[in-house]
Amino acid sequence: MPMTEFREQDLTGAHFERVSLRGATFTKVYLNDAEMRAVDLTGAQIRSALFNGSRMRDVELIDVEISGALQNVVVNGVDIAPLVDAELNRRMPERAKMRPDDSDGFREAWAILERLWEGTVARARALPEAALHRSVDDEWSFIQTLRHLNFAGAAWVGRMILGNVSPWHRLDLPWDAAPGWDGIPWDREARPSLDEVLTVRRERQAMVRRVMESLTDEQLASEVTRTEPGWPQEEDFPFEECLRVVLNEEWEHRLYAERDLTVLEKEN
Repeated sequence: MPMTEFREQDLTGAHFERVSLRGATFTKVYLNDAEMRAVDLTGAQIRSALFNGSRMRDVELIDVEISGALQNVVVNGVDIAPLVDAELNRRMPERAKMRPDDSDGFREAWAILERLWEGTVARARALPEAALHRSVDDEWSFIQTLRHLNFAGAAWVGRMILGNVSPWHRLDLPWDAAPGWDGIPWDREARPSLDEVLTVRRERQAMVRRVMESLTDEQLASEVTRTEPGWPQEEDFPFEECLRVVLNEEWEHRLYAERDLTVLEKEN
């Protein structure tokens, strides 16, 4: 049976009943307010999805893995988000430091991240460089992860805080589901060496470090506006949130990198 393709079509309000979508691929598809009854999602792979306001009733969640931001997630009458948060902090005490509320706290958080990343990079250097370009479970490779963090630092500190409207390096890598913008590099298939990427990485880390070193509580309470073409484009955006984005990206992506390095070490 030939494969049916739907591209750039509006199927709002469509009704599917007794339809097989096994093995189907959905990319940048809007399922807002969709209603699903008696559906089988066994083996489904869902990435970069928004479930805000979703309600699931009479579901079976067995052998399910979920990673992402949790807030007000009620399972059988229990909000599990605080429980998960407390357990993660117990396992990784430094994680709680990633939510600072004053300038000294931000400086401490960044120092922790730089120290932790030194160990992660040293671990990666013990592998053949080809392994650092290898994807594990269809995630970014180690080098792609570093390229993305370079992009995040440039966006939220270089552009939003320091006002450089185009702070990009040709190897910077936006997130996969980004809409794409003129003038912002996006070459997912590039294969630079680890040292090439680390050269940019050190520059971006130094940029963030300088901002942290001179940071004041008054700055944290201020707002920034960037309306020039490109991304991010924000008006009256909290200064503090720009730095929180960077801390979160650095923390979470290091965990992903460590997870994947464990797999790569077993293969080499």
